Amino acid sequence: MIQPISGQSDWFEITQAQINQFADATHDHQYLHVDQQRAAEGPFGKTIAHGFLYLSMVPHMMLDDLLAIIGDATVINYGVNDLRFISPVPVGSRIRLNWQVLSDEPKGKNRLLTVEIGIEIQGVEKPAMAAEWLLYIL
Repeated sequence: MIQPISGQSDWFEITQAQINQFADATHDHQYLHVDQQRAAEGPFGKTIAHGFLYLSMVPHMMLDDLLAIIGDATVINYGVNDLRFISPVPVGSRIRLNWQVLSDEPKGKNRLLTVEIGIEIQGVEKPAMAAEWLLYIL
């Protein structure tokens, strides 16, 4: 078992190129994400990132720090509880991850970590996203 741990990532800028690449990879080309001219006239005034884009960035923003604490291990996504996309992330925004291990439970020879995660947007009061991430540690 590990001691209660938490961390915070560096800031990452969300670019239109990232949004377009994610749209191509997922076939989600809704105008809110990829049509800058139409999105400028829409509810957010510019394109916004897909929620699943910044969710998919969570491992990058956290795992190196977590592995430095728990040691060399194989980490498997086990699931996400209570995922909420709270605030839109407009193109050009800077985001960062805040995380805290809530529990570390033995699962046979392995472990299951429950990690509270939240993505904040620089200069915005409400977070972009909140969830519990389940990680199976082999």
